[in-house]
Amino acid sequence: MRLFKKVSESQVTLTQLMLPSNSNFNGKIHGGYILNLMDQIAFTCASKHSAQYCVTASVNKVDFLNPIEVGELVTLKASVNYTGRTSMVIGLRVDAENIRTGETKHCNSSYFTMVAKDLDGKSIPVPGLILTSKAEIRRFARSIVRQEEGKNRTSRFDRNTFKIDDYLPLFGESNSKIEIEN
Repeated sequence: MRLFKKVSESQVTLTQLMLPSNSNFNGKIHGGYILNLMDQIAFTCASKHSAQYCVTASVNKVDFLNPIEVGELVTLKASVNYTGRTSMVIGLRVDAENIRTGETKHCNSSYFTMVAKDLDGKSIPVPGLILTSKAEIRRFARSIVRQEEGKNRTSRFDRNTFKIDDYLPLFGESNSKIEIEN
């Protein structure tokens, strides 16, 4: 019998005050610290969904959209966007709030692929998802498409089949100089 869970059953939110100990000399919070928090909440969400220990398999594109200041409240939200056989794609959103003004800003969105593991470290099946809204269906479909695009991107640039001439026009306006040594 296959188990399914609603997305809402494993959603997680974490809010944390940003302290000087996590900042650089400019008073901005280190990106690595935010990545650490993102990994923790992705683990929590995936583990809650699967009821198992989970590990990070990959992180899809992390763009730091706005800096986070010391003294701001950072809120991270995570939910399961997609389930495979043993893996889950966890969608993350990071917002920061200025405590004095109440102004909030979107700082980051990312996707973490997490894999459920048993006590011996072997990958194990995870519950499927019950999709209850258009947004959940869109996120699930987007994850499928992102996986297919990733496979195509990898095969296009395989060193045994890569054709330099196909890509030379890309270098026209780039900040590069090609000097191939034979």
